[in-house]
Amino acid sequence: MTGAPAQEVRLTWLYVPGDRPEVVAKALRSGADVVVVDLEDAVTAGRKAYALDAAADLLAERPAVPVHVRVNALDGPLAEAEVRRLAPLPGLSGLRLPKVECPSLVGRVAAWAADAGGAVPPLYALLESALGVERAYAVATAHPAVAGIALGEADLRADLGVRDAAGLAWSRGRAVVAARAAGLAPPPQSVFPDVRDTAGLARSCAEGRALGFLGRAAIHPRQLPVIRDAYLPTDAEVAEAAEIVRAARETDAGALALPDGRFVDAAVVSAAHRTLSLSRLAHSS
Repeated sequence: MTGAPAQEVRLTWLYVPGDRPEVVAKALRSGADVVVVDLEDAVTAGRKAYALDAAADLLAERPAVPVHVRVNALDGPLAEAEVRRLAPLPGLSGLRLPKVECPSLVGRVAAWAADAGGAVPPLYALLESALGVERAYAVATAHPAVAGIALGEADLRADLGVRDAAGLAWSRGRAVVAARAAGLAPPPQSVFPDVRDTAGLARSCAEGRALGFLGRAAIHPRQLPVIRDAYLPTDAEVAEAAEIVRAARETDAGALALPDGRFVDAAVVSAAHRTLSLSRLAHSS
């Protein structure tokens, strides 16, 4: 188990290019639970310095919405300066680390942040290669500041040479299991690249939810309500969870019987509490 701080439930992470401050401003008003300012893939080489300056200006004060920053490759020439500049800023809620393959790289980022002054921000490691997936648990437990892991499926598909979702089944399961084993929140799904296909997004989210993911990264605001609706529990699920919790409060037994004859144990009761927490999230928005 890591010592990462407990995080509130979040279902949507909206990626925006760091060199487009006007787009970042719109993202902060989009309803996303977290805005991810991207300094990596979304920014061309000639705009990297400008993107970092813009991110630093934004994070000089605390935005109304949590903001994470995805830095550039950890073994490249830019990441150290980015981490040292951004980590102490009051508006930074997390650093997203691309293409993590080695646990030592996570520790290196934490050291850069600590050297810059202040506490190490929550770190979110992105697994985007076969080696990264293979080392998922080691990465998830690499440092107490690790607050989450997630897959980067576009790069992972290319690395594995797979053409459809079936080829990612094992990797997805591995990420979910590693996060749980490390005591982290369930990972969010990777982005769905077709921003016009909301029906396809909804189906994909339903599949991800069944696998144990929680929430999803997005690349356009129109994807946010689809993701949120897919991951919030249905009325039937809430009613069932409330019944389980109510029954658990009325008995001291390790396992208990519901009125319909089903037996449930402590793990089922815990899952019911998570469902009710998600339902409260819906009413608080």
